[in-house]
Amino acid sequence: MSRRGWVLFAAIAVIWGLPYFFIRIAVRDLDPATLVFMRTGLASVLLLPFAVRRRRWRALIDHWPYVLAYTVTEITVPWFLLATAEQRLTSSLAGLLVATVPIFGALIAWGRGHEHLGGRRVSGLILGFAGVIILAGVGVKGSNLVSMGEIVICAIGYSVAPMIVSRRLATAPSFEVVTASMVVTALVYMPFALTHLPRRFHAETAESVATLAVVCTVLAFMLFFALIREIGPTRATVVTYVNPAVALLLGIVALGEPFTLGIAIGFPVIIVGSILATWAKAPPTRHGERLGPAEAAFGAIPEP
Repeated sequence: MSRRGWVLFAAIAVIWGLPYFFIRIAVRDLDPATLVFMRTGLASVLLLPFAVRRRRWRALIDHWPYVLAYTVTEITVPWFLLATAEQRLTSSLAGLLVATVPIFGALIAWGRGHEHLGGRRVSGLILGFAGVIILAGVGVKGSNLVSMGEIVICAIGYSVAPMIVSRRLATAPSFEVVTASMVVTALVYMPFALTHLPRRFHAETAESVATLAVVCTVLAFMLFFALIREIGPTRATVVTYVNPAVALLLGIVALGEPFTLGIAIGFPVIIVGSILATWAKAPPTRHGERLGPAEAAFGAIPEP
C-alpha cells in the first residue's frame, strides 16, 4: 500500500471510530431524533451544493425505491436507534456491538443463497455471536439488554444496506445517493425535531453535532471514496476491524468508561469471528476485485 493509502486508511479508521463518542455526548442534551435531524440536516446543507453542481440527479429517478431502502437501513433507522441506545449504554460498548456487522452480513448473504458457508465461516459466526453473549453476560445490567438489542438492529441494517447498493444501486451515482439519503432522513425527523429543540444545551453538544456532520459524515465519505480509488474496495473494508478499537479507546480515556471483563474477552472474540465469517468474499466484480461486505456507501463501510 502506498503512503497515501496508509494515510487515508488511518484517517478513516479514526474518523469512523469517533461517532460513538460524540453521540454519547450529544444525547445528554438532545433527543435522539433531534440529534439525527441536526446531523443529517447540516450534512445535507454541505453536500447539496456539490450534488447540484454535478447535475446527476436524474440518474436516481429509476432507482428511487432502492435509494429509499438504502436510506432506511443505513441511516434513518440505525442512527436513531444508535443514539437511543447510547442514552444508556457506553460509547465503547456501542462501538464493539456494531463490529458484528460483517457477521450479520455473512449470515444474511448465506440465507439468501448468495454465499456458501464452509467450516471456517461457520466457526466465525459461532465465535462472533459468542462474543456478543460474553459482552451481554459480563458486566451489563439486565435493563440495558433492550439497548443492546437496538444496536444489534443497527448492525443488521448496516449489513442489509451494502447488499442493496451492490445489487440494486451499482449503476447509481454514489455521491448523489449519499446526499439524497441525508436529505430524506433530515426531512423525516424535521417535524419532531423542530418541536423538541432544547431551550439551551452545552457548547460541547453543539461541537459534537458539528463534528458528527462535518467530520464523521461529509469528510468521512470524501476520504473513503479516495481510499477506494487508492487501494480498492476489498482491502479498504479492513477498516471495519479497526474503528471499534478507536471507539473503545476514546470511551475509556476521554469519557472514563470502564474496561470490563466482558469487553476484554468479548471484543477480540467478535473481531476474530468477523474475520473468519467474512473470509470468503462475494463473487468477483470489476477488475477481478471481490466485493467486500462493507462496500456499503459505494465501496464504503457502514458508518455510524
